[in-house]
Amino acid sequence: MKVIVFGGSRNIGYFSALRLLEKGATVTFLLRSPSVFDNDDKIKAYVASGHARLVQGDALNADDVRRAWEKAGEGEPDLGTVDVCLFTVGTIPKFSLTKGVYQTPADLCTRSMLNVLSTAPKPSKTKFIALSSNGIGKSSHATLPLPLKPVYNILIATPHKDKLGLERVLAHVVGRPWVKADMGDEPSAEFLPSGWESTPGLPGAGELKEVVLLRPALFTDGECKGDSVKGKEPYRVVEGNLPGLWTVSRKDVAHFIVEGLLEDWKKWEGKIVTMGY
Repeated sequence: MKVIVFGGSRNIGYFSALRLLEKGATVTFLLRSPSVFDNDDKIKAYVASGHARLVQGDALNADDVRRAWEKAGEGEPDLGTVDVCLFTVGTIPKFSLTKGVYQTPADLCTRSMLNVLSTAPKPSKTKFIALSSNGIGKSSHATLPLPLKPVYNILIATPHKDKLGLERVLAHVVGRPWVKADMGDEPSAEFLPSGWESTPGLPGAGELKEVVLLRPALFTDGECKGDSVKGKEPYRVVEGNLPGLWTVSRKDVAHFIVEGLLEDWKKWEGKIVTMGY
């Protein structure tokens, strides 16, 4: 299996990549600083064996993303084909007295996803998994526990506007209607400028089917219950919205991506999936 990871230097992308490498996959990372793995003996061993490929570049640069796709497709079987694309790009919001809570750039995920989709090999044989967030859209936000709503409305409001843009792009390529009662208004021009649908290379409406949009609850750095809890479900997962979710560990999200989504792809293909405790 050949896998490309955007956002794999840490957290969910990293934990998922390690699981995939342990299963024998070849994983290509696009990294702004490949030196991030200089002290990581696990990744260094996979680099030495050829199973981990490090490409220096930025997901905000379409040429860099194209080079990463090309590297990921090298080798047999199926030269040029990439089996899985894992998109976990994100950042930690910052705060200032003048700007309030913000991220730089504001459209990080949306613009990166446009680059990933528009430079992907054509015709696509790739399974796409994109990380979004619980609480995106009107109906999902309505399911949040009341004490968490200020966190989503204030502390992570800008990242969620960016995730909304990402979800709009994916809805377009999958052919999923953008229903205002469910998702709310279209993303603002700050995140998706007019004419974005005509981005060169972007798949047309409904052209991609092998896409899963994953909406986890608020992240923690807890241990992976998926590897340790026996006799009951370690976390809850459903298609669509799931009321009452509070948190989920990053390691459990990675567990579900590798042991759940990819192991039972036909069950989840084309769906919006929510998970958490």
